[in-house]
Amino acid sequence: MQTSWNWVLSVVPTAPYRNVQMYDVDGFNASSADVSALHNAGIKAVCYLSAGTYEDWRPDASQFPSSVLGKSNGWPGEKWLDIREIQSQNSVLRSIMDARLDMCRTKGFDMVELDNVDGYTNKTGFSLTAADQVYFNATLANDAHARGLTVLHKNDNEQIPNLLPYFDGALNEQCNQYKECTTAQNGSYGLDQYVSAGKPVFQAEYKLSTSPFCSDDNANNFNGVRFALNLDDTIFEPCR
Repeated sequence: MQTSWNWVLSVVPTAPYRNVQMYDVDGFNASSADVSALHNAGIKAVCYLSAGTYEDWRPDASQFPSSVLGKSNGWPGEKWLDIREIQSQNSVLRSIMDARLDMCRTKGFDMVELDNVDGYTNKTGFSLTAADQVYFNATLANDAHARGLTVLHKNDNEQIPNLLPYFDGALNEQCNQYKECTTAQNGSYGLDQYVSAGKPVFQAEYKLSTSPFCSDDNANNFNGVRFALNLDDTIFEPCR
């Protein structure tokens, strides 16, 4: 599904916007007025949230119990979360994440991007399993849908076969750089499975110039764009 898009997280974008159909912006920093301005320009708005990490600068940071805070994920002020807690009755973590989804809905966003939902493949400080990750990701996708929001599957490509039914599209970083975009490359999983299901794939590269990857993204029917690593809107080079 061809959908032009821009991804801006370091700042809140303002008009004049780039000529695209969709903007992915920080859900906390963007206001309802910012979302309305995008809609008035005919642009869909995606609410970026980090679902798998604690960020010490967010307004709800004090709500996270210390027991769910793990190792740093390499970004300042961020720690991996013990996503297993969401399986508990009256889960605090689910309550926090659902409140974030409520925020996205209240601000008028159309879609959600859930980031850092691949903790089971990282050194989090917890013994997370693939099954734990599927449960966490699928639960939040269902909770987003319950609020009338569509939701993007972010990275975590290995679990595409399990998560495809729960998500409305995929957003990937650097699959061309690491040669892991398609089922043919990986064996059992690939972003092409989303395309085959009629769902859009948004693909971001940072280090590659467009010439090495755009032909492949276009052939795969991915919406490929080269961005600046800090997503500050200084680089915007779409493949189509």
